[in-house]
Amino acid sequence: MSLHTGPAAKTFKMDESYPAINRIYQERGWTDGLPIVPPTDEAVAAMLRYTDRQPRDVIAVLPPRQGEATMERLAINAVMAGCRPEFFPVVVTAIEALADPAFNLDSVQATTHPVAPLMIVNGPIARELEINSGYNAFGQGFAPNLTIGRAVRLILMNVGGGLPGTGDRSTQGSPAKIAYCVAENEEANPWEPLQVELGYPRETSTVTVFGCEGPHNIQDHYSYTGLGILKVVAGAMGQAGSNNLLSGGAPVLTLGPEHAATIARDGFSKKEVKDFIFEHARFPLGRLHHEFRKFLVEGRKNPDCDDTMVPIVKSPDDLTIIVAGGAGKHSCWQPTFGDQTRPAHRVIRRRDDTPLRRVADITG
Repeated sequence: MSLHTGPAAKTFKMDESYPAINRIYQERGWTDGLPIVPPTDEAVAAMLRYTDRQPRDVIAVLPPRQGEATMERLAINAVMAGCRPEFFPVVVTAIEALADPAFNLDSVQATTHPVAPLMIVNGPIARELEINSGYNAFGQGFAPNLTIGRAVRLILMNVGGGLPGTGDRSTQGSPAKIAYCVAENEEANPWEPLQVELGYPRETSTVTVFGCEGPHNIQDHYSYTGLGILKVVAGAMGQAGSNNLLSGGAPVLTLGPEHAATIARDGFSKKEVKDFIFEHARFPLGRLHHEFRKFLVEGRKNPDCDDTMVPIVKSPDDLTIIVAGGAGKHSCWQPTFGDQTRPAHRVIRRRDDTPLRRVADITG
């Protein structure tokens, strides 16, 4: 069969068995450690039918290798990840967002921090593709979430050169580095969904990326008021050891639908939730040793005052709140890489910048 390589988009012939193909891809460092779907000419062509761009169009240059992310290379890695062709527009949009200078992909790829790109998909396309936003949203069992997230990771490895131990120097890593993609549960969101907060109509589909750690669970089965839940949430987020405590940044609070409903029922708007977290998600400086204190950002707090409560964000607007998950009194938060990365978003669109209403329309 005729196969494509991951990083170079070159074609070669191979008449080997499926296990042999996977062994060769593993030996050459073209995979994430999991078996791949062989990127045959036919499979790559089927993927490319879900874009109106040309195979050699470059949509981004990805560090640290400064590899050119052509549509063909993106398609090859999407096939390898097991993506269905209709998922491809989301993969392309995610790569465009990651290439935004504000995201600072160069540092995210190379740091010792266990940061991974979290992709949040909003709008009709998220529902059309059945990207999971409910039970186990950050977990296993849902092909769109896992294969879109994995495709992005393979692209960051094969095109960008973020290979463990060389381009990627993460001390311990995280399972989020394999795949980290979710849709917002807009139906269960009592406030405006993320794309509306960003200034787009509800019917516009977007991908928003964050440089995050994996989810940190927040359980509260006992509070029955919004204020009670928010105090637990703030207590969980005001922790030592996060990059956000050190330098601020843009963490994500992912409220479960039950927690969100109770908070909204008691009259809290999304803005008021952000204000509350800003004021209460703090850590007492007196519990930190002077060795750590001296590295806190000058001017934001007094390193010599034990009574100072250190915030995890510089402004309420630095916090992003989404709703995801199923029933159950759990939420989570995702600390970020700190002030060295900012969230970025892109509309899922055609080549002429027209928003794509449905993925099915791209092949019409």
